[in-house]
Amino acid sequence: MATAERTLQRVDLGEILYLDAIDAMAGWTAQRRAGTVGDRLFLLSHPPVITYGQRTDPTDLRRGRHEIPLVAVDRGGYATYHGPGQLVGYLIMDIRDQGAADVVRWLEHGLVRALRLLGFSTQRRDTAPGSSSLVGVWTADLRKVASIGMRIRGGITSHGFALNIDPDLHAFEQFTVCGLPDVTMTSLRELAEQTGTPLPTDAIVRDAVTTALTRATGSGA
Repeated sequence: MATAERTLQRVDLGEILYLDAIDAMAGWTAQRRAGTVGDRLFLLSHPPVITYGQRTDPTDLRRGRHEIPLVAVDRGGYATYHGPGQLVGYLIMDIRDQGAADVVRWLEHGLVRALRLLGFSTQRRDTAPGSSSLVGVWTADLRKVASIGMRIRGGITSHGFALNIDPDLHAFEQFTVCGLPDVTMTSLRELAEQTGTPLPTDAIVRDAVTTALTRATGSGA
């Protein structure tokens, strides 16, 4: 995919109930499909909720006794957690001239760039054939700091990513995250404490993500 600037209108929202966001997303995608708006990046957070895609094994949803609401969703990927202290980004874009895999790689590299701007070294990982998906953003010691799950229908994307700034990491121990039983989740809070890097505020993280995702559409870092 050729490298070029991507124009994304940033829309800052606060904490929104997950199902309310899903209802709103249907309208956002309809507007993009009709061409009445351009590509947009919605930045927000959710109250605690575990969402899961169609391929999720029901046994993945309860490794512990928890009362976190469970919501089935129409995106790719398996189960993940949203909650306070996490930045959620929903990308509503027209990618009819691009491939789905290219867009996912672009998002991975964009988040890696954003974290580099904030002083954190992270990486994307390739998935071996026949293995569970490793899509997302990882530390060098293979802890996961950001999850990605997108839906593409009629060339329009929806859903997006969840970046852990300072969430309750215990919540991730209550279910199988992203279909990966042995995955260890981490956060910018943990990485900051381990590296002596200042923990960025939510506003600073939003700025870095926006800068990184609008810099280029190419898949290179």
